[in-house]
Amino acid sequence: MMDEKLFLIDLQWFAPEDEGKTEDPTEHKIRKEREEGRVAKSQELIGAMGLLFPALTIVILSGYILRTCVEMFRFFFTRVTEFDVTNSIVPGVFIQYFLRLALPFLLVAVVAALFSNIAQVGFLFATKPLVPDFTKVVPNFSRYLEKTLFSMQALFNLVKSIAKIAIFGIVAYTLIRNNIHRLANLQTMELWRGFTLVAGLAAQLLIISAILLLLLSIPDMFFQRWQFRQNIKMTRQEVKEERKMYEGDPQIRGRIQRRMREFMSRNMAVNVAKADVVITNPTHFSAALEYNETTMIAPVLTAKGADELAFRIRSIAKENDVPIIENKPLARALYAEVEVGDMVPLAYYEAIAQILAQVRRLDAQRRSVDGIGA
Repeated sequence: MMDEKLFLIDLQWFAPEDEGKTEDPTEHKIRKEREEGRVAKSQELIGAMGLLFPALTIVILSGYILRTCVEMFRFFFTRVTEFDVTNSIVPGVFIQYFLRLALPFLLVAVVAALFSNIAQVGFLFATKPLVPDFTKVVPNFSRYLEKTLFSMQALFNLVKSIAKIAIFGIVAYTLIRNNIHRLANLQTMELWRGFTLVAGLAAQLLIISAILLLLLSIPDMFFQRWQFRQNIKMTRQEVKEERKMYEGDPQIRGRIQRRMREFMSRNMAVNVAKADVVITNPTHFSAALEYNETTMIAPVLTAKGADELAFRIRSIAKENDVPIIENKPLARALYAEVEVGDMVPLAYYEAIAQILAQVRRLDAQRRSVDGIGA
């Protein structure tokens, strides 16, 4: 009795190449891969478009192709005894006919290839894939076999190949079965009728198969995108290193922010005096805000405090004629969620805008009263 273990497949064969890469790729990682020409795209979509559009071109230009072929055969066969093989006119005429026949298909194929690529990845021109990589001169056979035979990509490619064979087989079988009686009588047909029958079936085979392959390329496109993101996943250490490189060391950044807060706290009296408004609890919390529409994106918290420090902020505000507005929930939220020197979060813009508008009205009323008194 044969050992059953011989028929067991180790699931590790289908595991990712780098199991430590568990983090989703960052935007910088994706952009770098794109700059180097590594993008997710489906070759099945390119192949299906490259088959469908030329096939449609054949059907549309069939009359033109037939007339050009008849003209070419007539030209050469009627002069077969007149031409000298050394005569330079023969190659030139042949090239002219060849271009007239092949150029429309070449142009359509190029347009189809460009369109199918641009539709998937946008306009991308990268020279990195053209640079020779000498490390690939001696391939790693074990990794090659693992990638081509024992991977999710290999399993998907196997299913895809079987599906393509099935598409061509089923379409060809259906067309032949539906026209079996006409094909069986080809020897009794006129040459032209027999030619049009076979040509028509071939064109139907190409177009129907191309449409079905185009539908098959849709799941392939999603799979290629998923596989690409799996391949460019990053380790946690790589994510940390990238953040340090582009955002700065978090520890250093935090130390700078603490120093900034300490500096602004030491200069609280100056900051409160420059503030546009002080929002109070009214006894437990105080928060001073400064906002200059021309130089600031959003209001900035210049000082905050609780209990005794809150009382001191209110005292400094009164001494410098800084408006004091009572708003219990907003004062508590600013004290708890915003650090000194930071911009106010977007969630509080509406409430602060109403307070600043109230301050402007009070300031306008005070100036009007001062003007009347003068």
